[in-house]
Amino acid sequence: MAEHNHDHEQEPKGIRKNKILLTSEEFKALEDKVKKSDEYFDRLLRLQADFDNYKKRLEKDKIEFIKFANEEIIAEILKIIDDFERAVEAGKTKHDFDVLYKGIEMIHNDLRNFLKEEGIKEIEAKGKPFDPHEHEAMMQEETDAHPEDYVIEELQKGYTFNGRVIRPSKVKVAKRPKGAPSDPSTSSGESRASSRDEAEGKSNKK
Repeated sequence: MAEHNHDHEQEPKGIRKNKILLTSEEFKALEDKVKKSDEYFDRLLRLQADFDNYKKRLEKDKIEFIKFANEEIIAEILKIIDDFERAVEAGKTKHDFDVLYKGIEMIHNDLRNFLKEEGIKEIEAKGKPFDPHEHEAMMQEETDAHPEDYVIEELQKGYTFNGRVIRPSKVKVAKRPKGAPSDPSTSSGESRASSRDEAEGKSNKK
């Protein structure tokens, strides 16, 4: 009967086992580290979930803020609409155009003051040198009654909001008549002229 020596059995080819002998203390320490790593991983997952929830709440708050950011402005505009309705009603009742006109004039002044308080300011245009940053040249007029490249008529008011142009003034700009001598006071107008022509070209393309 053949004897089997299990201590000397050959392991399958291609497989190599590295065996490390640990003391009970070392095994316990390793086991504790594995438990701690699991705890850290669970904590990381919870932190990730909390952070995702925080981002969702932040996005929701942002949407709500944008949605109601202009609530106070809308409330003021509603007051102006109330004034309009009262003015129109007074005009209908009394059949007096002057009453209606005065009511609308008062509302217009209130609206302008309200916009001014909110940071909206009218751009000065008429009688000013053409500024391509604030003015949009819609047309030119040959004239010797005004300096060249000066705004001679405002076709539509422009506005700034807290110092930033939100709508340029649409203007008519003076142009020196052909053959007229150049005005020394407008020697610096050449750069404004090129800017004016460029701005007018853009407006014609619209």
